[in-house]
Amino acid sequence: MPCFSCGARQTDPVRGASPWKRGVRRQTQVLICPDCQRVHDLDLDTCASCGSIALICRLGEVECRSCGAVRLAERPPAAPERPDGLADEVAAALDRVLGRFSPA
Repeated sequence: MPCFSCGARQTDPVRGASPWKRGVRRQTQVLICPDCQRVHDLDLDTCASCGSIALICRLGEVECRSCGAVRLAERPPAAPERPDGLADEVAAALDRVLGRFSPA
């Protein structure tokens, strides 16, 4: 998984702990490269209890690694409806490619 901010790819560390950090942004866990960690405005989610950005997201929950507070992650928005005027054959092709099946 690349750095969410700059897109750099993580490489295997020489020895010891990885310098890359985890964070949560818009209810999704992201990786942050060492260079981007120096930026102070990464727009990461914060804990509602203590304000920390040391969050992890797993199994539909977001947990604060600082204070231990756990909350449910918000569900992603539903798939958008088909725009008016989209040709039926284009919509059918998109449904096939995306694995969606519309009623006949």
